[in-house]
Amino acid sequence: MSMLIEVVDSGSFSAAARRLRIPLTTIARKISDLEAALGAKLLIRTTRKLSLTDAGITYVATARRIIDQVNEAEREVAGEFTVPRGDLVITAPIQFGQLHVLPIVADFLALFPEINIRLLLLDQNVQLVNDHVDMAVRIGRLADSAMISTTIGAMRMVICASPRLLAVHGVPTTTADLQRMPCITFDGPGPLSGWNLTDPRTKTPVVVPVTTRLLVSTVEAALRGALLHVGVTRLLHYQVADAVKAGDLKIVLEQFEPRPAPVSVVHAARGQMPVKMRSFMEFSIPRLRRGLFELLDASDER
Repeated sequence: MSMLIEVVDSGSFSAAARRLRIPLTTIARKISDLEAALGAKLLIRTTRKLSLTDAGITYVATARRIIDQVNEAEREVAGEFTVPRGDLVITAPIQFGQLHVLPIVADFLALFPEINIRLLLLDQNVQLVNDHVDMAVRIGRLADSAMISTTIGAMRMVICASPRLLAVHGVPTTTADLQRMPCITFDGPGPLSGWNLTDPRTKTPVVVPVTTRLLVSTVEAALRGALLHVGVTRLLHYQVADAVKAGDLKIVLEQFEPRPAPVSVVHAARGQMPVKMRSFMEFSIPRLRRGLFELLDASDER
C-alpha cells in the first residue's frame, strides 16, 4: 500500500523508487503482486503519464486511511502521545527560517533530548501530508484548505535603497518618482508588470510600473544589489531589517506599502496531536510572536 501511494504521489515508478531508495524492479513487482491478489488493475501506464483506474482510485483512498491509522497506532505505541519523543519535520522560508526559526529549534532541542527535528528551509510551499511534514511557517494569505492555521504576526513588504543611491537620484515620495529610478526586480514565472502597492488616499491596490536595472532570482542577490547601490528593491521587512538598522539601507514610500501579509503556523488536521508536536507549538509560537512584534516595534521606532 505504501509503495502504491508513493508511486501515485510521485507520478512515476522511477520517482517513487528514488524517494523510497528501493530498486525500481522491486516496486514494480510488489504492485503487480498487489494487483494479482486483488484481481483488479490499479494503474494505467503510458509513455507519457501514469494514472489510476476507477478501482485504483477507490483502493488508494482506502489505503491512505489504513496507512494513516497504522502510523498513528505506531506513534501511540512508541509513546508519542504520552511523552515528548520522536521525529518532527518542520518547514519555513529559507531566510526567515535561518533568522527566526532555527534559534527556537536549537533551544527546543536542548530542552527535549528525545525529540529530533528535520528543518526544511524552502522558498516554496510543500504539501504537508504528501511530503510527510508536520508543520510549516507560511508568510502570506493562506488558501482555503483543511489545514489548521495559527496566526503569529504580520510581515511588511518594503521598498528600500541605499543612502548613496538616494543621494544621487533623490528620495522618492510619489509613484512617479519611483518609476524614474533604477530598480532591482525578481525573475518570476510570469512577466513583471510592476510592483503591487496601495494608493494612500483611496487605500486601493495599484500596480506601479518600474524600470528594471537588475533582474535577479534570489532574495540574497536583490539585497546585495541594493547594498551595492545598483537600485531600489522591494523585499519583506525581515529580509532587510539588519541592513536598515545598520543604516546601509533606507525604507522609502512607506505610505504606499500594501497591507502586511499574515505569518502563520500551519499543520494538518488530525485526531490526537502527538506530544512532541504540541510541545513544539507551545514552545515556538510565543517566541515567534515575540520576534515578529519586536521587528514591527523596531520599525515603528525608526
